[in-house]
Amino acid sequence: MAIESAGVMKLREAKPAQGQGLSYGYRTARAWWYSAWLRTLARFSRTTLGSFWMGLSNLLSVAVLGVVYSTVLKVPDPLVYIIYLGFGITIWGLISQASLAGSGLFILRREQLLSNAMPSIFYCLEEWAFQLQTFAQAFIVVLLAFSFVQPTLLLNAVSILWLPLFNLALFSFWVIVLMAVLGARFKDFSQLMPIILQLLFLVSPILYKREGLGRLQFLAAFNPFYLALAPVRDALIEGHLQLKTEIMVLIFNLSAVVLAGLLLKKLRYRLPLWV
Repeated sequence: MAIESAGVMKLREAKPAQGQGLSYGYRTARAWWYSAWLRTLARFSRTTLGSFWMGLSNLLSVAVLGVVYSTVLKVPDPLVYIIYLGFGITIWGLISQASLAGSGLFILRREQLLSNAMPSIFYCLEEWAFQLQTFAQAFIVVLLAFSFVQPTLLLNAVSILWLPLFNLALFSFWVIVLMAVLGARFKDFSQLMPIILQLLFLVSPILYKREGLGRLQFLAAFNPFYLALAPVRDALIEGHLQLKTEIMVLIFNLSAVVLAGLLLKKLRYRLPLWV
């Protein structure tokens, strides 16, 4: 404890006081968004289709999985099932990848945390922007492809999807922050996270309808990842939006984002010691 306290004092002397929370993130929005975009470009550098590969690969995976599972489960309407499965997997991709990336974020950024005065929230925002950009590329391709079969999808996306999608984006940010802090504090957490996500995926109504859980439907009601996924998919496919519920979720997510910013600000001198 004494060693850690001494280390904190040294870091306070070495790092000048500056905006560390959400206000800093707002002022540097162009920087972390552009930095994330450069990562996206570098990922597909020297390829002909560029970042379009992200959406195309996701669409192909959805098509193959949809055909296989609709056959195995003997689904009466395979096309409807493929659309249901496709949006579920695409949205789950954002949630799961944000959680995985967050759990190892500060460990990966260890050298930057130790060597410069860049606030930790910058790295969280950059990772968040990267995950959103990746999700957008996959989601748009799937949406456009499925809209040829079911045009109401595009209408629902334009008319009622905005609030559930905004809630999903806010949810993914504070999840990244939470996972990053836990991953920095507990070194085994990043190893445990893939197992947790796999279990959550299996008990989430993504490959199957919620009714398929039978007496275990209560698992979906207590699964925060599924609760973030379901409103987006329901709004798209069924045109169903529970406005009051979404407003309450928005208030919760905004509060969680503010608390995440305050948490990073409070831990700004301890995070470099944890990693």
